[in-house]
Amino acid sequence: MNLGDHADKEAGNLSGGNKRKLQVAIAIIGSPSIVLLDEPSAGMDPEARRFMWSVVAGISQKRKKCAVILTTHSMEEAEALSSKMGIMVKGGVFKCFGSVQHIKNKYGTGYELEIKIKGLSKKQLLEMAKRFALSVESTKLTIDEIKKLLTDNNVDNVFISQIARSGLGDSLVREAETNKQGHVRTAHMLEWLHAVERGVKVIAALAY
Repeated sequence: MNLGDHADKEAGNLSGGNKRKLQVAIAIIGSPSIVLLDEPSAGMDPEARRFMWSVVAGISQKRKKCAVILTTHSMEEAEALSSKMGIMVKGGVFKCFGSVQHIKNKYGTGYELEIKIKGLSKKQLLEMAKRFALSVESTKLTIDEIKKLLTDNNVDNVFISQIARSGLGDSLVREAETNKQGHVRTAHMLEWLHAVERGVKVIAALAY
């Protein structure tokens, strides 16, 4: 799992991605016949996600000694790892089950559009910080303080509610969890808010 460099660290001090790797490593100790994984690559960067997929695929498809059952919100992840796929709604009601191609043929009508939001320049970042009376360099905020700040500045509550595990603000929560003081970098919070606000505008324009 490429965790050798972190062998002397306590699990609680690992990054979010390495915690995921450690959890998967623990799950496969002893070569069990069934492994249950809950979103094993959630919150990882693309390179780490591909590595995790290769590990999971190696367990189930190459060694063929273990069945892997995983839950995911990512169709890309499900496609990359699954020979059979099911779709659940409302927390556990199965709507369909079958091969990847069968599911795609029956329910995959439409198009998938990938949108990349251009990041903030240093000048734009400083201007956005002024909007909230923040200092990019010295301000330190917890998740609760971020939510209060956004609420006080009339930011859409839909965005605020997404600052949660598996929400659009998942990366903010994970950074707070890996920081001993529970802080999130101000620049990270502002860049995240910029991305979701611009993203919604793009989606609204497309819908129109």
